[in-house]
Parts: sequence; C-alpha cells; structure tokens
Amino acid sequence: MDEAVLRGVVPQVIAVLVRRGADFAAAEDAVQDALVEALRSWPDDPPRDPKGWLVTVAWRRFLDVVRSDAARQRREVAVDGEPAPGPTETVDDTLRVFFHCAHPALTPASAVALTLRAVAGLTTRQIAAAYLVPEATMAQRISRAKRTVSTESFDRPGDLATVRRVLYLVFNEGYTGDVDLAAEAIRLTRQLAALAQDPETDGLLALMLLHHARRPARTRVDGSLVPLAEQDRSLWDSALITEGVAVLQAALAQDRRGELQLQAAVAALHADARTAEETDWVQIVQWYDELLALTDSPVVRLNRAVAVGEADGARAGLAALAEVDPALPRHRAAAAYLHEKAGDLDLAARLYAEAAELALDVAERTHLTKQAARLHQQSAG
Repeated sequence: MDEAVLRGVVPQVIAVLVRRGADFAAAEDAVQDALVEALRSWPDDPPRDPKGWLVTVAWRRFLDVVRSDAARQRREVAVDGEPAPGPTETVDDTLRVFFHCAHPALTPASAVALTLRAVAGLTTRQIAAAYLVPEATMAQRISRAKRTVSTESFDRPGDLATVRRVLYLVFNEGYTGDVDLAAEAIRLTRQLAALAQDPETDGLLALMLLHHARRPARTRVDGSLVPLAEQDRSLWDSALITEGVAVLQAALAQDRRGELQLQAAVAALHADARTAEETDWVQIVQWYDELLALTDSPVVRLNRAVAVGEADGARAGLAALAEVDPALPRHRAAAAYLHEKAGDLDLAARLYAEAAELALDVAERTHLTKQAARLHQQSAG
C-alpha cells in the first residue's frame, strides 16, 4: 500500500462528505477513522478504487455518529441513507479544503496543524511528534481549529497567499519526528500548484525544491551546521535542482513576479554554482534589489548586505549593513562574517560570540560559538 497515494485523496474525501451534508469537523473525524481502517485492511485486501472506498467507509462512520447522537435527530433526517451505488463524485474540491484549513480566523500554528490533519492525512500523534509537543496538546489545538472553521462556509473563496504561508511554515519545520515535514510540504505544494495554476505558487514549489536539494550537505554527522560555502556540492540532489529551476523558469516566464519567485531565483543561482567561488553574486544582488523593491523587508535588506559584501567587497557590504536595523535577528552574525572578510578578526570574534548568545537554535548557536573560538585562536597564534 502506498501511503502517499492514500494521503493524497484525503482532502477530496473530506470535500465529498461536506458536499453530502457533513460539517467540516465531523467529516474530518470520519475520514481519520476511515484512514485507520484502511491502514489495517488494505495491505491484505487493497481496493480497486481507494477514493471510493474511503468515501464509503467515512460516510458510514459519519452516519453512525449522527445516529448515536439523539440531539442531532433532525439533522439525521436530512443526511440519512447512503447514496445509490455508482462512481464516486469526480469534483475535486481539494483546493477548497486547503483554503478551509488555512482560514484567516486561525492562528498560524492551528492552521498548520489542521492542514497536516485534513490535507496531509497525518494522525494527531504524528503531528505532535513532529512539533515535539504532547499528543493531548496537539489534539486540543486541532479540535479548536476544527470548531473555528466549521462555522465558516465551505464555499467561501479562500486566500491562496495564506495557504502558501502555511505550507512554507510546514516546510521550515524540517525533519523532526517520524514524519519528514519538508518532504510532506513539497508533496502538498505540488498538489496545490497543480490546482491553483498560479506563478507564485510555482515559485514556492521551486523554492522548496531548491532548498531541499541541499539538505544532504547541510549538516555533519554530529548534527553541526555546514555553511553554504563549505558544503560538499556533490551531495546536492541534482534532480531536485533541475526540477526546481524548470518550475521557476516557467513561473518567471509569465511575467507576474512575486516574492517567492524572486527568493527562488536567488536559490537557483546558488544551486547553479559548481563551487562557492563561482557563485554569481552580482546577479544575486540584482535579484535582492528587485525583491527589496517589492517587499521592503528588513530580512531581505540584511541578506542583500551580505551579498553586496561578496560581490563588491566587505567594506561595501558593511556599508549596506549599516542601513539595517541592528536589532534584527542574525544582524550580528552577518556583521561578524563581513568584519572577518574585511580582516578585523578581533571584532569579528566578539560579534560571533554575541550572535551565539542571541541564537535560538542550538545548532546555529554551536556553529557561531565555534566561529568565535576559531578566530580567537587565530588572533592568539
């Protein structure tokens, strides 16, 4: 049994149940029950029509719950009875389910959790493990989210930008727990891109593919970070890079550039360089200029300053960095890098140490501490 295929039809099955009269929360619960049954029975007796099987079992489960609740008698009259035998509904409402799970009324954390349940088909236990929280905590979060969206019309137009933000949040969570959230986010974004036919969604997919391609080289065996310039590029996934560049080129060709497409363009230039020294920093600065004009983002301004330091020299980079708010996360790390590049090792070592104290991520803190120690040793020698 291919679990990816199984999870791929989950939002379609939820949508079928909602169309038949179930509210979103009840439909999602019923589909989860059907998934459990599928995982139990399919290995020995796989159905010819996975979606139809899930619809049938989930609908029966929903009716059982309705019938057992006396307070819902009137509703039971409206939804009772199974549809006549025949093909499963062919309307694909997956995009509506995406929109529903990324509803603006939800917090980002709740939207991510609900998307992983209702669109990705993950269990509460899997989601809790991925986010390193107790299963009961995650169950409460999902329940609250379902109650919130169940009061909203399923036919209400959704916000594609909100869905993209939720999927990018999933992607950036990385690889904790027994579910690879980065890979899952890519799978869902492929699905969304096929449905949405939107260049910025394609830009998100390209960005994910290009970042994910570098994953095998990003950390050492001991878990420590490997800076981009020091990564073994032979470990990069060339197939993902090729696909990411192709998706990006098709998106850019539509001449409706957005933030995610421009970020992907920067990532593509890094991926295209066979060595760190061959990186086209001048063109990267140009992409950052366009991105800055579009977003006026302090983070983009910070990244641009580092790129300027590579393209035009450390002093030019430091001049660009002087225009960035020093309270911004990673400002000290960027300053340390540029001062080291400029030859001011003592100041760079002090800034690396300060950046390490401010770092929230353990791996990043360890890396910055090692950088400070390395420069102290060089100065002492």
